[in-house]
Amino acid sequence: MRHSIVVPAALALLGGAGVMVATTTYAQTQGMERRDERRDNRQGSRAQKQACKAGDEKTRAECRQQKRDTKQEGRPVNSPPKSG
Repeated sequence: MRHSIVVPAALALLGGAGVMVATTTYAQTQGMERRDERRDNRQGSRAQKQACKAGDEKTRAECRQQKRDTKQEGRPVNSPPKSG
């Protein structure tokens, strides 16, 4: 008789834990996603500049311009300009 209570209780506990894990994985806000995109964009532009500098065929100014272009390509089209 005791086993008839333990099994459903254990299943309910496991089911509840599964729901909690599933809901926490999708708890990111849009702001967090945009921040991650900006970080990825910056990292990509840094890698672009390092690769340019390692090549030795371009000047520092050309490498900086490539970095700027890479960052600009990663920006959303309708983002408002920063003030300040």
